[in-house]
Amino acid sequence: MSLFPTPTTPTSVADFVTPKTYTGLAGFHKYWGKKPTESLSYLIENCTSEGDIVMDPFLGSGLISRECLLRNRRFIGIDINPFSIEHASFLLNLPSRKEYYQALIEIENLVAEKINNTYLTSGGEIASHYLWEGKKIVFVWIIPKTGRNRIEIEPSELDIKSYSSYKDYRPKHFRNFSFFTNSRINVKPTMTVSDIFTGRAMRNIDLLIEAISGYPPHLKRALLLTLTSSAGQMSNMVFAIKNRSNGKRNRNGDKIEVGSWVIGFWLPDTHFEINVWNCFKNRANKLLKALPDQRETVFTVSNDPASLDASDYNAWLINLDCRTALREIPSQTVSFVCTDPPHSDRIPYLELSELWNSLLGHTVDFEREIVVSNAKERQKSKSNYNSDMTEFFMETSRVLKPHGYIALYFNARDEESWQYLKCIENTSDSLKFVGCFPMAYSATSVVQDNRKGAMKSDYVIVYQKQQTNCRYQLPKAFASIPSWSSQFPEKNGSTLK
Repeated sequence: MSLFPTPTTPTSVADFVTPKTYTGLAGFHKYWGKKPTESLSYLIENCTSEGDIVMDPFLGSGLISRECLLRNRRFIGIDINPFSIEHASFLLNLPSRKEYYQALIEIENLVAEKINNTYLTSGGEIASHYLWEGKKIVFVWIIPKTGRNRIEIEPSELDIKSYSSYKDYRPKHFRNFSFFTNSRINVKPTMTVSDIFTGRAMRNIDLLIEAISGYPPHLKRALLLTLTSSAGQMSNMVFAIKNRSNGKRNRNGDKIEVGSWVIGFWLPDTHFEINVWNCFKNRANKLLKALPDQRETVFTVSNDPASLDASDYNAWLINLDCRTALREIPSQTVSFVCTDPPHSDRIPYLELSELWNSLLGHTVDFEREIVVSNAKERQKSKSNYNSDMTEFFMETSRVLKPHGYIALYFNARDEESWQYLKCIENTSDSLKFVGCFPMAYSATSVVQDNRKGAMKSDYVIVYQKQQTNCRYQLPKAFASIPSWSSQFPEKNGSTLK
């Protein structure tokens, strides 16, 4: 029996050739490694049958978990990042729109006025934005009661006093950050929460966490993720966009727009401090539109990989590094592995998630992460990465059923980062390379569209667990994919042979 309504029409090849933008639940929370859900659903439908177990050992945003359950498959998700487990748990146990809305009203009644009072101007209005130049507030923005144009005023003594009164505030309900020396994302070990947030923002975030704490687990999780998804806009990382053609002019004649936190912990000299309640409310309204009218059927989720023999679990979400978790999974249990592992040193997801994990109250096991990190003190080199990924593949081969597939999303520019994939057939007596195809990212990815030299696609590289002397025939589902190739990608991953 399906947990959710089964999609009425199968996913077609055309659906993932031109993937849609991330909308609804898929667009609610920022996570840098999302892959188009169209490709996930196509692979699930064509590589498995109902009741099969699908596994993602590098869970990331967890979007695949919902795609599996929508198609009546069971699911194992593993990730060393606590945020990934929280987000997947949220996707699999959504609150209804009504109960989420009721909680928002209660929270608004409890803390909105307290938060807004910290942004009161000398005229009694509530500030929405403060424009900072270095350590100085240069303009205060107010949202008018009628009309769309903002009101812009000079900062008063009260504005300075309000900010200064929280200057030495230290958070009570979330921890300090654990950073390394990583210039790629602009962090160093000496950075603290006080670098990322003003004292006023930290005090108001504490008020929100206090207000959220008493709700049932599924509702509390949704509310905390609303907070983490809006935390970037609450920070000192919101840059000011000046003189873009469609921007609004301020009193100095500059056209200024509000930027957003995209990637990395950059602290621009010219930046905005935004009203914390407005940030939370705006993000909550986005989630509110995406939630179901009625709460979906509750199903059981385990965090114990040794419980896979239990028939009363529908999903397993495990917060461990994949090698440790895989050792606890019985052999020949999984029908299909679909995963997006760390692409060498492209994006350090776990280090970037430190902001969210702090607010969620989680500590992080950086030591066991499989990654190449620019932080030299972590000693996460490419040779170690290749060794760790080879170990992962061997454990994955063991838990995979005969004839089961592994679909791996991957791309990298340097030859060394491809080394472990090229050696799989030499190190495994059962995994065989079947073929691959290029996979475009969903449209309007800010990072991919605007970052100089950013890759525009990954490859989905497919292996099968084959038995000795067993004749292999390419499934029709793969053969019909445009640009499918039976040849391994070139050494830099940029073109196919």
